[in-house]
Amino acid sequence: MQTLSGLAQGTTWHVTVWRQGGVDIASLRRRINTEFERLDGLLSNYRDDSVIEQFNAAAVTAPIAVGEEIVRLIEAARAVSEASAGCYDLTVKPLFDLWGFTGESLTVPDPAVLARTRERVGFRHLVVLPPDKLRKVLPGLRVDLSSIAQGYSVGRIAMLLEAAGIVDYIVEIGGELQTRGRKPDGGHWRIGVERPLPGERSVEKALTIKREAQLAIMTSGTYRHYYDAQGRRYSHVLDARTGRPITHDTVSVTVLDDDPTRADAWSTALLCLGHAAGLRAADQAGIAALFIADENGRLWEHVSTAWSALQDVEVQ
Repeated sequence: MQTLSGLAQGTTWHVTVWRQGGVDIASLRRRINTEFERLDGLLSNYRDDSVIEQFNAAAVTAPIAVGEEIVRLIEAARAVSEASAGCYDLTVKPLFDLWGFTGESLTVPDPAVLARTRERVGFRHLVVLPPDKLRKVLPGLRVDLSSIAQGYSVGRIAMLLEAAGIVDYIVEIGGELQTRGRKPDGGHWRIGVERPLPGERSVEKALTIKREAQLAIMTSGTYRHYYDAQGRRYSHVLDARTGRPITHDTVSVTVLDDDPTRADAWSTALLCLGHAAGLRAADQAGIAALFIADENGRLWEHVSTAWSALQDVEVQ
């Protein structure tokens, strides 16, 4: 078993692989780095020259070619947005900027300014023109792919491994991951779900992956990213319906799914909704989800019906 690691997409990545007869690690690393560079050039909201940022910078309402991959991501995100009643939305970037979440300090916006900014947010202002074009209804619309791009990237790196004949692996980017197969000794992969407490690094749940097919494990949380201002703590997760940070007590959501892209979007959407509304949405969509809530200083777990019915994942 061999592990490669590096930096990409503003975080760390790790790829653990093995194959009978060995793996050409040097060649594999080159392919992985090349794919990360390609994905960065498409999806990064931190590069002015990326395809998505060029789309954001274009203050026009004419169709713009962005490529089939971005169009598919937008369509996948729109489906999850609709299932979350609009809580999750890729066009919230103006609200993030307004609250100061893209900087080092938070500024609680004036209600009138917040209301005007909300008018510029919403999937209704973004038109998909398959196979490879998007059109803005409002010229100032901006799309932030960060809540879905990492899951998509996990899937792309996994596809690269499989194209090289590797079917036993873990791909992890910034804590988001996908597994397939087993360890060299025939044992199962074991994955830890972090206890969602600020300043602490411990395991809340251990997952033993007994399936050999692909499985994505994606977690979204509020416990690492928040701002304290005027005696209050503000989550970095914004509800697109209100334009304000979420206020419920759910601090972490883990989603298991065959599709890493869908799992990434759903973990964010369910965190936005919180466990009360999130459980209803997850059950309606058949999503396996673990919600962890901080209720008066104690952690409580809530699970969807699909999570309770898992047969090939042992949860401890």
